Amino acid sequence: MFIEPYHRKENQNHRTGWIEVICGSMFSGKTEELIRRINRAKIARQKIQIFKPALDKRYHEENIVSHNDNSIRSIPVKSALEIIDLSGNCEVVGLDEAQFFDESVVGVCDTLANTGKRVIVAGLDMDYLGKPFGCMPQLMAIAEYVTKVHAICMVCGEVASHSYRLSTSNEKVLLGETDLYEARCRRCFNLGETAYNDQAF
Repeated sequence: MFIEPYHRKENQNHRTGWIEVICGSMFSGKTEELIRRINRAKIARQKIQIFKPALDKRYHEENIVSHNDNSIRSIPVKSALEIIDLSGNCEVVGLDEAQFFDESVVGVCDTLANTGKRVIVAGLDMDYLGKPFGCMPQLMAIAEYVTKVHAICMVCGEVASHSYRLSTSNEKVLLGETDLYEARCRRCFNLGETAYNDQAF
């Protein structure tokens, strides 16, 4: 279980920053957990700012929206470098769909944490081939806290950590929801199209 670190209000000017990474497959609740942590920071009256890649317009032009339809205001950016200036004097910075940011996002998160900010990052740890996705391995390596969340396999009902693409497209980035992807456990992911016909289920 993730225990949220505590900010000592009396030492605001010299507080230590850190990075938290929330990772997992599609439909595992990454954005939901990001929103939960941001809302708790709001309750604590901390200054927050949330960012997402401008290319992700699946649910809303600006808001980040979870699969459970919870949403929170964010700023779409084309480059991760924009985040440094836009985060201003906020105490907590949230990033959703981090795998879609350019490679500069690693240095950006490091810089923000070094200036005393709490940086909360959510993203897919693996792509549709089951390979490490974008900048996520580097972000997980430099983070103080890493939380891996899981979905439910749409074939067998076991714990799922893979995003199985239903489309035949070979594009690395293919935005979609249940029309293009489903969560799968390791076994059903490796079985591919034959998973539904496997007599073991």
